[in-house]
Amino acid sequence: MTDRKSIVFNGDLGSGKSTVSVEIAERLGLRRVSVGDLYRQMAQERQMTALQLNLHAELDQAVDGYVDQLQRDIAASGESLVMDSRLAWHFFTDALKVHMITEPGEAARRALLRPSGPAESYTSLEEAKAKLRERSDSERNRFIVRYGVDKARLRNYDLVCDSTRATIAEVIAHIVDAYEGRLGADVLRDNPPLLLLDPARVYPTEDVAGLRDLWDSRFVGEVAAGGDGALEPLRIGYTGEYFFVVDGHRRLSAALQNGFHLVPALLVAEVDEPVVGGMSAVDYFAAQARPGLIHDWEAAHSITLPLPEHALLAAGDAVLAGEPGTVA
Repeated sequence: MTDRKSIVFNGDLGSGKSTVSVEIAERLGLRRVSVGDLYRQMAQERQMTALQLNLHAELDQAVDGYVDQLQRDIAASGESLVMDSRLAWHFFTDALKVHMITEPGEAARRALLRPSGPAESYTSLEEAKAKLRERSDSERNRFIVRYGVDKARLRNYDLVCDSTRATIAEVIAHIVDAYEGRLGADVLRDNPPLLLLDPARVYPTEDVAGLRDLWDSRFVGEVAAGGDGALEPLRIGYTGEYFFVVDGHRRLSAALQNGFHLVPALLVAEVDEPVVGGMSAVDYFAAQARPGLIHDWEAAHSITLPLPEHALLAAGDAVLAGEPGTVA
């Protein structure tokens, strides 16, 4: 059993953190506090949308001040609980800090399907996607200015969980296993965060044709028998938008072949941190994740990976140059 007292959740809008935190609180028999519910109530009382209240809070510190003091008081109380809050990780020291992520289009779809109210409503998928991004950017900027912390930095957290394709039951089971010490204990203790990523959203950095034993049926079968929790963590880089393999293509391929929705991973480098030879995660990804390499990985595993901007530019240059294999 873990010696952590509380679990605090934050993450992308539409990532399912409210649903997950409710069910985990029930499973563990802990009280749940939602700062999001409090903000929505405050927005309704002021006849504002959630985005408008966020923008208002950038000018009026009393809005954040009230909520911040509430979180400080709860953290100081020593009560074991589940906290759903975008900033609780900054106030709680001995909690399991969980950050939930999801693909922006999927987050927008979920937001659009939610019952709307006076605080937030959307008329289209594109509007939902744009407003969620604007609201998240507003919060991020406010936290940087007011607290000097960046909520987008993954190293702020103990556990990062991608809910894009994983079911609620899968997400809850993995988080509870991590909380109770059955999953990723070494990573959580020595080198957090533990990443639980959707393998269909992780980019390759090596040519699939050059990877040995990628289709070793015995290995793929062993991975299937062990399940995703038994998989040795991949070594992953993160650009601030995209996750990519530094080491572990064979394990990632086996996870895709077995239809896993989540794989464990260790964060090697984030944004400007060096991967190899002083090359940052952003620069390494731009150099290694070429359009043809991404396309071949997609074709081999029947998945779709949106081309990053650098790859789109490279593909466009190749078309203009009339290189073989491109479509003019």
